[in-house]
Amino acid sequence: MATLYRLAALTLACITLLCTTTTFAQSLDKKIDSLIRAEFNDPDGPGGVFMIAKGGKPVYQKAFGKANLELNNPMTPESVFQIGSMTKQFTAIAVMMLAEQGKLTLQDPVSKYVPDYPAGATITIHHLLTHTAGIKDFTKMKTLPEIAQKQMTPKMVVDFSKNEPVDFLPGEKFEYNNSGYVLLGHIIEVVSGDTYENFIQKYIFDKAGMTQSYYASDRRVIRNRAYGYHKKETGYVNKTTINFSVPFSSGSLMSTAADLLRWQNALNQGLFLKKETVQKAFSTYKLNNGSGFTYGYGWHIKDLTGVPVREHGGSIFGFKSMAVYVPSQDIYVVGLSNCDCHSPTQLTRDITALAIQHGY
Repeated sequence: MATLYRLAALTLACITLLCTTTTFAQSLDKKIDSLIRAEFNDPDGPGGVFMIAKGGKPVYQKAFGKANLELNNPMTPESVFQIGSMTKQFTAIAVMMLAEQGKLTLQDPVSKYVPDYPAGATITIHHLLTHTAGIKDFTKMKTLPEIAQKQMTPKMVVDFSKNEPVDFLPGEKFEYNNSGYVLLGHIIEVVSGDTYENFIQKYIFDKAGMTQSYYASDRRVIRNRAYGYHKKETGYVNKTTINFSVPFSSGSLMSTAADLLRWQNALNQGLFLKKETVQKAFSTYKLNNGSGFTYGYGWHIKDLTGVPVREHGGSIFGFKSMAVYVPSQDIYVVGLSNCDCHSPTQLTRDITALAIQHGY
């Protein structure tokens, strides 16, 4: 009889704990829902997808708003977004894969691969990866509209800005720069003998099982595509058209929340690089004067509520993206938006802070 009482008491305790845990998770979910709906507050407008993963598995994943306004299609967790500058993570890892294979070194001068690049003898691949090269960012050039809708080769995009005056000498300053990552994409093609698109598809997307990730295209039929929008005084309009050969390896990839989690898990599992190699992407570096800055190779390396995190966002016509990873707790938070009127950047950080605080 005593054994039965103990068993009953244990069962009751387990049920109580389960109910308490479930209630806590539901309460946290409601708090996160409330945060998101404060920004994504138009259920009939463009929306977004948010995901929290713990230990490599989703613990929260919801979609808000519409994926296509003209067809009135709701957003779903499987929706495919353009991720803008989050592309830089993939470019950086591709470069490091070639370095690990001995096909280049991170201290190689740009002139080794692009002989006619001005100041290429003093700019290294490391400078490009860390945004410390000092070259002109082509996205800030007034003449950008002249090429924005043209089909360009990588070399043509590189040549578009290469003769502009430099902003500072290599290693003197950190300044976020898209031209550097376009140049890295061109170097990937020169070294690998393949296109950037094929290289990323074969050695990253296919290897990680990222079946809903693509080099962006407005012509290709992409299942579950979220369409991009701007918001004007008169209402929402379709995004400005851009030829994806222009942002190229600095911002032309598409993905889903689930595929981005596969990407993060693959990085953790050492699928692409040796542990000591990939760690270089998550390290911080110093300028010529010895001062530090908070960027590795393709990731911002920061603290959130006093906890070290790796993060990066993206913005391209009609879309914004953000992802934060917390190594100490293996928490990964992704926010994707199909209107550049809604930025998931701070929202994703706020959700991550909640996840850190409550441990999910």
